[in-house]
Amino acid sequence: MGLAADGANSWESSETMSMMHHQVAEDEAARERSVSAIACHGPLRVISRDMCVLGFEGVLSFARRLTIAVLFAIAATFPSAAEDVTAPGPNSTKAPSVGSGISYRNEKIPEKPLSIHIVKVDRSRPDLVLATSLAKGTVLDLCPLSEQVKALQKANQRPQVAINGDFYKTEREFFAGDPLGFQVMEGELLSSSVTNKPCFWLDDKSQPHIGIIRSEFQVKFPDGRSLPLEVNEERARGTARLYTPRLGASTQTTGGREVVLERSGELDWLPLRPGVGVSGKVREVRETGNTKLTPEIMVLSVDSQLLSSMPSLKPGDLVVLDMTTVPNTRGCETAIGGGPALLRDGNLGNYSGNKTDRHPRSAFGWNDSHWFFVEVDGRQSSLSIGMTLPEFSEYLRGLGVKDALNLDGGGSATLWLFGQVVNSPCYGYERSTANGLLILKRDTPRREPD
Repeated sequence: MGLAADGANSWESSETMSMMHHQVAEDEAARERSVSAIACHGPLRVISRDMCVLGFEGVLSFARRLTIAVLFAIAATFPSAAEDVTAPGPNSTKAPSVGSGISYRNEKIPEKPLSIHIVKVDRSRPDLVLATSLAKGTVLDLCPLSEQVKALQKANQRPQVAINGDFYKTEREFFAGDPLGFQVMEGELLSSSVTNKPCFWLDDKSQPHIGIIRSEFQVKFPDGRSLPLEVNEERARGTARLYTPRLGASTQTTGGREVVLERSGELDWLPLRPGVGVSGKVREVRETGNTKLTPEIMVLSVDSQLLSSMPSLKPGDLVVLDMTTVPNTRGCETAIGGGPALLRDGNLGNYSGNKTDRHPRSAFGWNDSHWFFVEVDGRQSSLSIGMTLPEFSEYLRGLGVKDALNLDGGGSATLWLFGQVVNSPCYGYERSTANGLLILKRDTPRREPD
């Protein structure tokens, strides 16, 4: 049975909402608006029609809750420019933020049961920018999404929304933290894709895409020979890899040959960017592996089975690193892996694999006017049992989403909004993950492309 939503303005949930009213003296219009404190199941608390406080049960002290309630009551005196300000229905918890361009709702479907968290972001707002995060700023690490978000807080930008990102190698695997797909963060290429799964990316005109990005990276040697390579991936037998400082402390390799490369003159160097070739000068050639990575170098790591396919190099030699992708991702500022594609131009994705298992799910999508961050809780029989992939696709289409990419689910499924995790992770706590997809509010938006 399909789980199509009733539409973008349908705000449904199963919970009985208790209301407490607060009169605002300074503004006559605000006198007529009640400031609601809606006690919700799970990790959500909503205060007022327009603003929300989001937090796990027991985390906020009474004093802190009271202080925040007063602040939001003051905020309620100002007109709201948020989307979807329709009064909540009997089965919905709705909390748009005052003038933020961001709206949120928690939909409940009691007969399953299901708990679904939906964030919509106005695409027309130039100050709301899509970005990716990386656990502790390195490929080979993991941390909760909320910690990744904190690292992106700067004087001129503030995280607003975040959802967990790509599938990755877990703590139990070698190269733990390595995202399995393509990732670009603030224009920097962090990871190749070693799977045949699609990713989401923004092109040089900031237009969104979902599809498979095939890397055609190669290193070209002075004698005309070349080797294919991948970026910041585990070096398997018979392969070559390029490691950047983003990988971590060292290359984590054994044996083979590692060529330490540094900038050649004033040519482009780090950070490495997709579609932008660079030239590197050989600083050192090592035969022992596990080379230390420092901010100014990259390391070409070649497995012993390929050594006959490359020349002997010496300090001062120049090599060319070709960073071509198909399709062309030159100028891409943001990309993250996932899969499968759930929707393409409003049509259900054509994907294989298990279509009957229910799990917590995360997805990112869009239509002509909004970005959508959607998470479905699961593996919690009294709250939410999760969705199958076909159900998830149908549900997203019912929200009005045209294109959508499935992200890592299960214990990784996490949705963060305005400072708090709003969903109910199935393990009862935030799982450490590799990366995430975010909305940043920038004081000075990037210049629009010509």
